[in-house]
Amino acid sequence: MTELHEAVALGKYDLAEEILQRELADPNCKDADWSDRTPLHWAAAKGHSKIVKLLVERGARLILRTEAGWTPVHFAAESGQLGVLRTLHSLHAPMDAPDLYGDVPRRIAEIYGHKACVKFLEIAEIEYRAYCQMAKSKGIQLDEKDEAWELKKEELLKSKPFSPKKHMKHKMHGKDGVQLPLRKQ
Repeated sequence: MTELHEAVALGKYDLAEEILQRELADPNCKDADWSDRTPLHWAAAKGHSKIVKLLVERGARLILRTEAGWTPVHFAAESGQLGVLRTLHSLHAPMDAPDLYGDVPRRIAEIYGHKACVKFLEIAEIEYRAYCQMAKSKGIQLDEKDEAWELKKEELLKSKPFSPKKHMKHKMHGKDGVQLPLRKQ
């Protein structure tokens, strides 16, 4: 974990800002010891909207993914960080990016029982898709792909056969152990 990752995870805005101003760390640095989390993943998970904005202003990419394909939006959804979800949406983060198993952030919020986040994400997904269509029609370049993760994903899928049963066991119970409905395929 870099000093920037740590400052962000602890919510130390001034320290994160100093590290970024002095260019002591790359805001897109993936921490291999933490499943390729970037500082932005940590800020989203911990609910630090102000730090999310700072990181993006300093070049953090909203589309970068962890080993399992989670974006910062997935982490905010898991933690029930509605304020961060709103911030990420305002910055045009992908609100409907599926992870390695096909789960979008809304499904993650659903699993953890964050009803307000689910409701927000239902609308944010539609608005994000509309923004992408508008941007493409106007020739605005979008940052839509984490190239390194796409390569890693291909390797992972080739080397480890996907086990839906193993994955579904994890997803069938919410945070209080209550069985959740299976999603439609």
